[in-house]
Amino acid sequence: MVNIIISGANGKMGRVVNNCIDNRNDCKVVAGVDINTEGYSDFEIFPNWKELSQKADVIIDFSNPSTLDSLLEYAINTKTAAVIATTGFTDEQVAKIKEASKEIPIFFSFNMSLGVNLLVNLAKKAALVLGEQFDIEIIEKHHNQKIDAPSGTALMIADAINETLNNTKQYKYDRHSQRQKRDKNEIGMHAVRGGTIVGEHEVIFAGRDEVITLAHKAASKEIFAVGAVNAAVFLKGKSSGLYDMNGLLDE
Repeated sequence: MVNIIISGANGKMGRVVNNCIDNRNDCKVVAGVDINTEGYSDFEIFPNWKELSQKADVIIDFSNPSTLDSLLEYAINTKTAAVIATTGFTDEQVAKIKEASKEIPIFFSFNMSLGVNLLVNLAKKAALVLGEQFDIEIIEKHHNQKIDAPSGTALMIADAINETLNNTKQYKYDRHSQRQKRDKNEIGMHAVRGGTIVGEHEVIFAGRDEVITLAHKAASKEIFAVGAVNAAVFLKGKSSGLYDMNGLLDE
């Protein structure tokens, strides 16, 4: 049995994570952390990490980047593994996550969906085959409440493609400020915000007289919660280090 603490327990994703765990017999929630401490009867929610008294095997974090420091401090001090699925981190915060993984096991991904991670692998394969002959553009769409742009997933896709191409590409977020032809070494990034779109990502490889498109569309937030819970079960008992979806899929 994997004992789990949900960070952001009363948020939209925290509630979906709890519902997923309720339908499994290999893990359970023992506590939550959220500024809103009401809403559950089967486990206690604490307003911050310093007041948390329960011990668990793994933390699942769908909260806010502002809570990262206190979460990592608690996880390191208690030697608790962490699945970090929050988005919108700065480069400095990502560096802190990587540094913390030297002391505890951390599963870190900008997207917990199996399908999205397959999309990333397909995009890497396409980049290898198409090389410099095709222009690459990434379009991501999300609901009108999402704060960060471009999405962490779009950046994850772009980074994977760029690494495949020996980091020769530059990311272009805004074209209207410059009147000039597209540079062949660009990866264009475009963010759409509207309605209740859960998450859509499209990778376009545009060549001479042909276009290849890879796309993923999420129908509900549950796919991300399922991935995070699978990651938590996977992480129990692991040694310190940084883990991602590739490690989970290889098991």
